[in-house]
Amino acid sequence: MYRTLDPATEELVKTYPEHSWEETKSRAEKTKGAFADWRETSFETRRKLTQRLAALLRERKKEFSQVITQEMGKPITQAEAEIDKCAWGCEFYAERAESYLKEEIIPTDAGKSYVRYDPLGVILGIMPWNFPFWQVFRFAIPAIMAGNAVLLKPAPNVPGCGSAVENLFREAGFAEGVFHCLFLSNETAERLIESPYIQGVSLTGSDRAGSQVAEVAGRSLKKTVLELGGSDPLIVFEDADLEKTIAAAIRSRMLNSGQSCIAAKRLIVFEKVFKKFEEGFVRAVKELKIGDPKDPTTHIGPLAREDLLQNLIRQVEETKMTGAKVLAGGDRPSRKGFFYLPTVLKNVAPGMTAFEQEIFGPVASLIVAKNDDEAVELANKTAYGLGASLWTKDAVRAEKLARKIEAGSVFINGMVKSDPRLPFGGIKKSGYGRELAAQGLHEFVNIKTVWIA
Repeated sequence: MYRTLDPATEELVKTYPEHSWEETKSRAEKTKGAFADWRETSFETRRKLTQRLAALLRERKKEFSQVITQEMGKPITQAEAEIDKCAWGCEFYAERAESYLKEEIIPTDAGKSYVRYDPLGVILGIMPWNFPFWQVFRFAIPAIMAGNAVLLKPAPNVPGCGSAVENLFREAGFAEGVFHCLFLSNETAERLIESPYIQGVSLTGSDRAGSQVAEVAGRSLKKTVLELGGSDPLIVFEDADLEKTIAAAIRSRMLNSGQSCIAAKRLIVFEKVFKKFEEGFVRAVKELKIGDPKDPTTHIGPLAREDLLQNLIRQVEETKMTGAKVLAGGDRPSRKGFFYLPTVLKNVAPGMTAFEQEIFGPVASLIVAKNDDEAVELANKTAYGLGASLWTKDAVRAEKLARKIEAGSVFINGMVKSDPRLPFGGIKKSGYGRELAAQGLHEFVNIKTVWIA
């Protein structure tokens, strides 16, 4: 059963029945049929429809942001920013997709030889709840602009967002079936992946979910792109601008109430400036307002589900029991909803839960480093490899160390974020493949060589 449960009030809003296999097969057949026509549409047609999609997102930003906030508790101003980013992604690919997919002439001994990019077919997107619009658009728009059709399986706690996105595609003028939303059980999703209707799968979620999807898709030799968890390091060097760095660290760790794969979860600070950073960071954390996510002045809303809250409580308690000290927060507030106080943990070290596991909530871990080598060693001492940020006035030093960081993205004096202009993804348990930019567009195409004597 898919359902909307307001995480700020714990009230059930609406339930949605899951699609049976017969219903799923019927929709998949329609989507496969739609692909046959869609792949033949001109880039001009795709461009106009995608631009219309962007316009609708901007026109109805408040409506869609309220759906996000009610379903998963994102503070309303951040939900509005998410809708804006979706519109930007649409506009970006409307402008660039044709050039990214242009045939490439390759000089050989042939009379003519070139590489072309043909769509694969129907791509299944298994998307998460923490950015329930952006992560759908981040996957779907490049796939659709490349000529593919899309089936979406949203997370079970954000069905309203999935339905809203499907309706948006329809209102923008896309043909019926080019984008379909399905409420699937895990068993039905597995059956769909194994079926002949699906040619590829894109999943954003946990490393456990990614492993399961990769196993199912692998048995059928289906292409997969996996964007999984992260335990991103933020390294503060002794010459960093502490005021700017602290402000960025707060944004990075506490955005979306700490529920972000690319949040700065482990703050690795050089010994020389550790005390000053600690004092400023803790002070800033204590100033954050926790409360009703519909209030524009709220910084921290609830966690999206009760099980996520209980897991976060367990992780903090285990970390405390092994020697970490709580400098702020560390508990639930006395109010209704799945809230957790913004928390700072000190003396976090390898082997502790907060160091080893992905912490999905408003909890930051402070870690001391003595020098460059130790900072890099601590940064890489994780099963994950999604993003990292380095904060220093010495750009040459930072670029040298960036080469040693095991991550899909390294930002120097900037917060790690996804950007349509840049490829996005991870290594190790953070997954494989890339989204966004030209690289993301090329993930779900047949890179075809044509050779003419």
